[in-house]
Amino acid sequence: MPAGTVVITGASSGFGEACALAFAKLGHPLVLGARRVEKVQKVSEAARKAGSPRALALPLDVRSAESVHKFCAAAELETPQILLNNAGAALGRDPIAQLKDEDLLGMVETNVVGLLRVTRAILPGMIRRNSGHVINLSSYAAYGVYEGGGIYAPTKHAVRAVSQTLRLELNGTDVRVSDLAPGMAETEFSVVRLGSEEKAKQVYAGMRPLTAADVAEVVVWVATRPLHVNIAEVVFTSIDQASLSKVHRQPRP
Repeated sequence: MPAGTVVITGASSGFGEACALAFAKLGHPLVLGARRVEKVQKVSEAARKAGSPRALALPLDVRSAESVHKFCAAAELETPQILLNNAGAALGRDPIAQLKDEDLLGMVETNVVGLLRVTRAILPGMIRRNSGHVINLSSYAAYGVYEGGGIYAPTKHAVRAVSQTLRLELNGTDVRVSDLAPGMAETEFSVVRLGSEEKAKQVYAGMRPLTAADVAEVVVWVATRPLHVNIAEVVFTSIDQASLSKVHRQPRP
């Protein structure tokens, strides 16, 4: 049986890129979406070299209803078997009292509204075919709160709630729903959040964070369980991270 098509949002770098390459090595066709079209095209080229028989790179801004509609219409033609909702945003670390409106809207529209729009567009086809798997990448922040995360953490709580709701609504079908919550992981995500590579490095100073490849390995494991097995939730962190606020660090030599 040929490997099914995997649709990945936010596929131009980080977790999305790593997951695209991991699924490509297993022979899956891919539909990859991201705002940075040139970067996602390079990922699709690398995916084809890694073993994907077909890897489409398409523009996608999950904050735009029109962009989501065009992307999902094209993706549906490829008969998606797996939807990986990976696109996400963490903008700044301001306390709620100083929160910028653009950061508030950026996180809510990307992490919640965008994820729901993409899912709403792809899910009906899976239900009709009675086959598919929705994998939502939330965050360890879906299980707690921290200072400076007054919007990011609530949006990830919302992603987890969406996953739990979908499992109820899809019970009785063969469509699976999984929520994956990685802890601290070093990708360009932190650079975007904090505005510089130097600030991002400070976040991981003295500890061993997860990598994008670590996250991709978990995603692929969840996706490749027997079809009657649904991995509902996975929380995974670096061994150096014990909670959202407790991280073991030691000076680097």
